[in-house]
Amino acid sequence: MKKKVALHNLGCKVNAYEAEAMQQLLEEAGYEIVPFEPGADIYLINTCTVTNIADRKSRQMLHKAKKMNPEAIVVAAGCYAQTDTGKLEKDETVDLILGNNQKKNIVEALAEYEEAHCKETHVIKINQTKEYEELSIDSTAGHVRAYIKVQDGCNQFCTYCIIPYARGRVRSRRKEDVLAEVRALADKGYKEIVLTGIHLSSYGVDFGKGETETLLTLIQAVHGIEGIERIRLGSLEPGIVTEEFAAGIAALPKVCPHFHLSLQSGCDRTLARMNRRYNSGEYAQRCALLRRYYENPAFTTDVIVGFPMETEEDFWESYHFVDEIHFYETHIFKYSRRRGTKAAAMEGQLTEAVKSERSDKMLELHDRHASEYEESMLGRKLEILLEEEVMINGKSCYIGHSREYIKAAIEKQEGLKVNDIVTMQASGFLEKHLMTGKVLL
Repeated sequence: MKKKVALHNLGCKVNAYEAEAMQQLLEEAGYEIVPFEPGADIYLINTCTVTNIADRKSRQMLHKAKKMNPEAIVVAAGCYAQTDTGKLEKDETVDLILGNNQKKNIVEALAEYEEAHCKETHVIKINQTKEYEELSIDSTAGHVRAYIKVQDGCNQFCTYCIIPYARGRVRSRRKEDVLAEVRALADKGYKEIVLTGIHLSSYGVDFGKGETETLLTLIQAVHGIEGIERIRLGSLEPGIVTEEFAAGIAALPKVCPHFHLSLQSGCDRTLARMNRRYNSGEYAQRCALLRRYYENPAFTTDVIVGFPMETEEDFWESYHFVDEIHFYETHIFKYSRRRGTKAAAMEGQLTEAVKSERSDKMLELHDRHASEYEESMLGRKLEILLEEEVMINGKSCYIGHSREYIKAAIEKQEGLKVNDIVTMQASGFLEKHLMTGKVLL
């Protein structure tokens, strides 16, 4: 009788990819994957540690798993398992601890535990490894869009961030392994690939002398794979957007004009305290460069409000900069004090009330910008990848996204199906941030 495994993932797209890769390894080894509910023999939680709240959620899910079946094997994998191994070793609800760069060994680790029946820890000194952990998938829960991890680790050490300690130094995946995975997904019918990593812009910097692979050369290689019709890029650092990079990707029609350029603050004083390694002027130049090569690209970003010592003047400087760049989407985060980071020990920690007030102002700005960008697309022809069929206002519709990642709904009609890419003449909105229009056959 097959052992039943329930998986739960916390955190980023890289974590989600790794959870899917572990699930595939378990399925290939003969395990049955079941919902995260009572009745499983094994509960695998892929943890997150990006904030103190993420740590707490990771612990809560581990304890919830044990309550659902006290006899089950509870596995803590990933970033929280890596950074707080000692705490988990004392936690009686956790049976098996699997740090980063150990997820590929999930099947062997479970077999060892079943044989020994005593708590086991598989955690390496992540900052001392140069090995990229090779994981892969040939299918994904999304069915039409596949995230591909091509890089791990980070060398930046931003003062608010624990991730370099959880993920280690930059490690890049070999191009031939990336291409093999993309080909396998293309053969399964996937049309859109999202290249992602912990610090995607660093791809290739760890390769030896004489190797010339960069993120741009990787994108160019993926572009040549038959069956892939869209390439989307994960979060980029502004410094990667050089004339060569912008011209290079603009020459590749499969690359979507949707760029997530990490900002964090539009105030130079705050950026310096964050150790972000660029200033607002340099950031604006990179956006202008992409706008020279693309007619109306969608820019999305992350902004932290309430960073230690952020004055009212600093906040408004950041606010006006965000307004000036006019992002399509701005993901707003209230600064969260993360134990173990330099920022946690800084003076000038702000109250939650101040952070919330500033967050609300930024969210209002985001909402206005999103609507204005979408309205600028009315009357244009948008290419929509149909992702799922849903009911809207009593009518069957396909939901999908444009190359700019604008969400759209198209009324179901004969000849259309999920995973088709169609051209839509944008004409209006079914609801806020849900565009619609006529399919041009």
